[in-house]
Amino acid sequence: MSNKYTTRKQEILQFIKSNHTSTSNEILNGINVDISIATLKRVLQDLVTEGLVITIGNLKSRKYQISPAYDIISPIDVTEYFKKEIDERTIQTGFNQSLIRDTLYQINVFSNGELDLLNELQNRFKINTAKLSLSEYNNELERLAIDLSWKSSQIEGNTYSLLETERLLKDKETAVGKTKSEATMLLNHKDALDFIINNPNYINPLSVSNIEDVHSILIKDLDITRNIRTGRVGISGTNYKPLDNEFQIKEALLEMCSIVNSKTNVFEKALLTLVLISYIQPFADGNKRTARIISNAILLNHNYCPISFRTIDSIEYKKAMLIFYEQTNINPFKKVFIDQFEFAVNTYF
Repeated sequence: MSNKYTTRKQEILQFIKSNHTSTSNEILNGINVDISIATLKRVLQDLVTEGLVITIGNLKSRKYQISPAYDIISPIDVTEYFKKEIDERTIQTGFNQSLIRDTLYQINVFSNGELDLLNELQNRFKINTAKLSLSEYNNELERLAIDLSWKSSQIEGNTYSLLETERLLKDKETAVGKTKSEATMLLNHKDALDFIINNPNYINPLSVSNIEDVHSILIKDLDITRNIRTGRVGISGTNYKPLDNEFQIKEALLEMCSIVNSKTNVFEKALLTLVLISYIQPFADGNKRTARIISNAILLNHNYCPISFRTIDSIEYKKAMLIFYEQTNINPFKKVFIDQFEFAVNTYF
């Protein structure tokens, strides 16, 4: 997409945001861009398709308005965003109650184009797996599980290499110079993955209790408190403060489960689970690990390709998550999800 086209879209979006509702002629006369009415209408249709703008009224009286989804799915430049230091960024410092209670019920986080790509990849996965024997499929699933255990642990600071992780999970051979807790974290990941693979219907419907059960497997023999936390928790790299009341945390989790269970699109279920468990931070530790396993459990439950996150840079993953914490903007993390789903389909099956 050209810079010229991107600039046009930004100008049009800014005008609509500033003027609440506008006709195409009002937009044409108000923006500082030299384009025809026909070109403007094509851009407006693209913005509607992407879910950034909604229409009100019939053709002759049609007006355009910023979508309720705009703040959640609008484009954001990650590099530009992090040019500002933590205390310089204008952020939502507290938990956004209306996000889970209201907004996410009304919107689709994926555009039609993004869903077309994901569905095409899922169809490829179905065609590929249909050619595999049960033994071959299980071998690929095992390979993905090792990669996911490694990457998910690496994101949390684990220093095992992928090769060392494979030796540990296959042969129970610990790596020299590594801590016992690092090995335990990896082994727990594999146990959690084995559990959801062997019990694919366990998280359907999603509930607070089955999220807690998966978390308990992930933190076994680690110095981490089980169950929903009762106090405050801080997140490094951000001034965002999650809820600190046990009853509010549980209520937020219940509302998250309600949203996920109400969605019909599997990709949306998996992505929302991935970001919202991390956003709510229901546990003292192990939240993002739990989110990655539960998200994959949803994919597996619906016979969709699971995701290993193997090629995502840990810093980029954390930056995408920080943007959701601070702006409730899902766009960078959505890109992570789509890219990693494509990688998984092309690599394992």
